[in-house]
Amino acid sequence: MITVHHLNNSRSQRILWLLEELNIPYEIKFYHRDPQTMLAPPELKKIHPLGKSPVISDSQGFVIAESGAIIEYILDNFEVGALNPPKRTKAAYAFSYWLHYAEGSAMPPLLLYLVFNRLPKGPIPFFLKPIVKLISDKVLKAYVNPQIKLHIDYIEGHLEKNLWFAGENFTAADIQMSFPLEAASTGIDFKNQYPKIENFLNRIHARTSYQAALKKGGSYDLLS
Repeated sequence: MITVHHLNNSRSQRILWLLEELNIPYEIKFYHRDPQTMLAPPELKKIHPLGKSPVISDSQGFVIAESGAIIEYILDNFEVGALNPPKRTKAAYAFSYWLHYAEGSAMPPLLLYLVFNRLPKGPIPFFLKPIVKLISDKVLKAYVNPQIKLHIDYIEGHLEKNLWFAGENFTAADIQMSFPLEAASTGIDFKNQYPKIENFLNRIHARTSYQAALKKGGSYDLLS
């Protein structure tokens, strides 16, 4: 039995969705962020030294962290063969690429956006707030926002040529890519600017397994 150590407003929602897609039995242990710092509670460090989510444990004593590693572990060990393409195919290489791209390339500028938007609102002396806001605005304008646009344009272009990220079939790469796109949707008008991404999000949100995972894991506010 897999236990998902599920933190609210976190990437672990994707793992619940994957398990629902594959009909693999699992249990959820809930953790909640500190409402002031938004950090994970110290209890998660008892499961994994970094105290981050997602992390899973199983009856064999394995403890696996990192979304991509968890997805690969589940697909490799449960003989499901449903959400990863056959090896040494074009779809398989695309699958591997997007599985790692989601966290390695897409998420960093989005996290920077979150950090530099929060800085001026943080607990800093009032006389420093204008300076911090000026610096934050400059970093966002000069680097962060252009990087986000670069990646969103790239993703839109890919989805103009492909129904799903690894090709014509839905795979776990689509589950992995859901989080950065849902996060970006909080600040970007996909409907009018990026219709292919908007269509992708509408299709995944309509999936029964996505809705079941959300019901079990609880609603979440991305980039909050």
